[in-house]
Formats: sequence, structure tokens, C-alpha cells
Amino acid sequence: MKNKKIAIIGCGNLGLTIAHGLLDDGFTASDITATRRNTNSLTALREKGVLVTSDNAEAVKNADIIVLAVKPYNVEPILAEIQDALVSTRHILACLATGITLDELSKWGGSELPIFRAMPNTAADVNESMTLICDKGATIEQRNVITGLFDKIGTTLYIDENLMEAATILGACGIAYVLRFMRAMIQGGIEVGFDAKTATAIVSQTMKGASELIIQNQSHPESEIDKVTTPKGCTITGLNEMEHAGFSSALIKGIVASYKKIEHH
Repeated sequence: MKNKKIAIIGCGNLGLTIAHGLLDDGFTASDITATRRNTNSLTALREKGVLVTSDNAEAVKNADIIVLAVKPYNVEPILAEIQDALVSTRHILACLATGITLDELSKWGGSELPIFRAMPNTAADVNESMTLICDKGATIEQRNVITGLFDKIGTTLYIDENLMEAATILGACGIAYVLRFMRAMIQGGIEVGFDAKTATAIVSQTMKGASELIIQNQSHPESEIDKVTTPKGCTITGLNEMEHAGFSSALIKGIVASYKKIEHH
């Protein structure tokens, strides 16, 4: 991985996050090329030694891994622009755009090219992304390279392509669902007596602790809930009140509604 060169095409928020994640992990700055039409926003990367350019084809020539971090409607024109520079025996293409299929990427980028779709989330900014990956025409070694790349910004999971839209909802949109839950919990904390700053500190660490219990113990949320709910206690009273108001149902309906939205695009 260390001797691979990477080009991040269309380096917006997500692209910047990946670049910073790589740099935090000790990746050589001069092995990363970042492109954007207006390169002013990439000054911080340039100062760290990353190669910054607005010439996508030039960036591709200098790289082994091409990360397309552009909006879905820009994928086809950018692949048309860089296609002559793509070499199937050298390059690996990873596209982060929602809803663009492996077949479409293959058609636009060249059928011989090893192609990946990857769906990180914004927690990549603190190297805690949940990144979902699928591929077409890649070797095990190339899979390891791409998995290794996204492991630097969090956790990766390989899934079937037909689950990529569902993965977008649960992993990428899911960040917003969790944050909205946290905000509501903080508001409740303020109502029972805490100032906003203290409530935020308590809720965010409690949230982190709850996640780690599930991740490290590989337990089911319900079994961890059982440890907190004493008979006739305040926890079960609160949980049941939330359920009476449709808490779980509202969340499930929201997830399904998001999925239907993405499916119809």
C-alpha cells in the first residue's frame, strides 16, 4: 500500500477527509494527487506536500489508484475526460458516487479496468467511517489494496452490489439519524437540569459507550438493555413510554422511506 500512488478526483469534503485520513496514517504526501476545478480550497493539502492540480488526466497518469469523489452526474463526463489516461494493467478505479453501478462505471471507464464502488460516511473525518465496498473484475490483491485504503479512515465491509443502496441508507444517511437521536437526548437532558454543554458531553460519551459495548462484546442491543432495566425501575418506564409514542416504528419507517427515495432515482 505504501508504494501505491493515489489520485483523488473532485476533492470535496469526502475527498479531503480521505486525504487527511491517509496523511494521519503516515501515507507519503507526495504520493497523493488531489484535483478540483478551483484548487484554492486545497491549499491546506498543498502545504502538507500533496500534489494539487485541476488537470484530471495528469493526475491519473501519476497514480495507481483513482478515487472518484465527485457527484453522480459528474461521473460519466469525468471518466470520458480521463479515459485515454486509464491503463487497465496499472489502474484501479474506486467510485464514491451514490447510485452509479459497476456496469455503468465499466462502460464509461473501460471494461478491462478493475472497478470498485465504495460508500464511506462523514465519520471518515475522524477515521471512524463505516465504508461499504463491492467490485467488478478485481483480483484478491486489488481488493486488499482498496480495503487497506479505506481501513485507514475507519472500518470496511464487503457486500454484494445489490445492497449498496441499502448500505448508503444505513451507513451514510445513518449518521444523520444517530445525530438527530443524540440531539433529542440532549434536549431531554436540558429539560431535566443540565446545561447544553454538559448534556452534550454526557450524551456523546454515553452513545460512544453503547456502541463499544456492542462492537467489543459482539452482543445484541437487547441483552445490554436487559442489564440496565431493573424491575419497576426508571429505565424501563422511559423505554416503554418511548415505544408507546412509536420510537422504534418511527425510526424503521424513516429508514424505509429513505431507501424508497434512493431506489426511485
